[in-house]
Amino acid sequence: MTVTETITSRKAPATAAPPSLGGLGLFTVLLGAALPLIDFFIVNVALPTIGHDLAASEAVLELVVAGYGLAYAVLLVLGGRLGDLFGRRRLFLGGMAAFGLTSLACGLAPSAWTLVAARVAQGAASAAMLPQVLATIQAATSGQRRARAMGLYGATAGLSMVAGQILGGILVAADIAGTGWRSVFLVNVPVVLVGLFLAARAVPETRSQRPEPVDGPGTVLLALSLLTLLAPLTEGRAAGWPLWTWLSLAAFPFVAAAFYAVERRADRAGRTPLVPPSLFELVSLRRGLVMIVPFSIGFSGFMFVIAVALQQGAGLGPVAAGLALVPMAVVFFFVSLAGPRLVARYGSRVVTAGAAIQGVGVALMALAAWRSWPDFGFVELLPGAAIAGAGQALQLPVVFRIVLSEVPTARAGVGSGVMITTQQSSLALGVATLGTLFLSLVPGLGMRDALVTTLLVQLAGVALTGLLSLRLPRTIG
Repeated sequence: MTVTETITSRKAPATAAPPSLGGLGLFTVLLGAALPLIDFFIVNVALPTIGHDLAASEAVLELVVAGYGLAYAVLLVLGGRLGDLFGRRRLFLGGMAAFGLTSLACGLAPSAWTLVAARVAQGAASAAMLPQVLATIQAATSGQRRARAMGLYGATAGLSMVAGQILGGILVAADIAGTGWRSVFLVNVPVVLVGLFLAARAVPETRSQRPEPVDGPGTVLLALSLLTLLAPLTEGRAAGWPLWTWLSLAAFPFVAAAFYAVERRADRAGRTPLVPPSLFELVSLRRGLVMIVPFSIGFSGFMFVIAVALQQGAGLGPVAAGLALVPMAVVFFFVSLAGPRLVARYGSRVVTAGAAIQGVGVALMALAAWRSWPDFGFVELLPGAAIAGAGQALQLPVVFRIVLSEVPTARAGVGSGVMITTQQSSLALGVATLGTLFLSLVPGLGMRDALVTTLLVQLAGVALTGLLSLRLPRTIG
């Protein structure tokens, strides 16, 4: 089904030429993209302080992370559809405002369970805001400007995930005005106010001329599918793997199959389901999504494990633990700037080279941990972290661009929602799987051997991403 995309600015009449996303508008939507990703990781180094201050158990602390990630992942595709329906600029503004309010609620939370509830609401706000970023880029740019914007989005995403952990450590240690860990949430409020001011002036309104209504059955079944998989994996270890976790995992394949059947039926009937199965006929989207899964699992798992290992094992404070990742962030940023030129010359083989380079970096970090533990910090991590950052920068921005390269403009919201949901679900899976593996190994093997083993498992995941990258389309539109 072909849908004509109509793009209108806030003030221009409907017959005006489609506005482009200018430099200030691009900066603003990228700021909106950075906030949710920073907040997924910013709490990692603050968890020990939160636990002490709010007398929170380990299971509740995991919910502080998992509650945000689950709400975020479950509602992302719906957020993309609502943007197509009501206007992406409108959803972006509403989502950003809600993100600021829920961040304030997190920062003022008087108890651990209040913080968990605020984090769930914050994840829902992120799900309303983030899909509009890619959908706006898809709808309001074209050609080389779109390629550049997509490259900057990928660079922003990768840098935000590392910077979040670094910023968290600095803010906790700075203890601004005695706020302690609360500053990792309160810092969002002034940033959101600036973002809202800029978005109201610089972000154009885009939407489909004939948007489809919300797919109720599909939305419910997708939410149940993600919950039955992610909830037991994120909470199972801390809760002692009670019966509900096994029942939930057993239900997952049946709920997922029901979701696919409902969506396929709607697609064949000419309607637009929440996740159209026909969208997966696009080779670039299908193969790119498959590669995002192991990459994101390894990335988030590493970030969680290294935060725990550096603080609880190597005895570093939150600032030192955060600053140990600075080489990864700096190298990622500069290498990602060269990505578009490399892609223009070598195509998707840049992604394969990136996986190989990342593998070398992970191996060097494992070797450094084995040799130098417990003297393991900035200096010991430097070579491996820098090389791994370079490899990641050659993968993530390029794969994002590949996934959306063939998605029709009219389905920009759906396509971006599917991609970000895949990424976010995989980030949650990374903390659940690699994090659980690491924490389970510590009592028997000790911190060093548990860290090395987890890094070697991640290395296997990096090898898998490299193999999967060989199936990506050679040229990138």
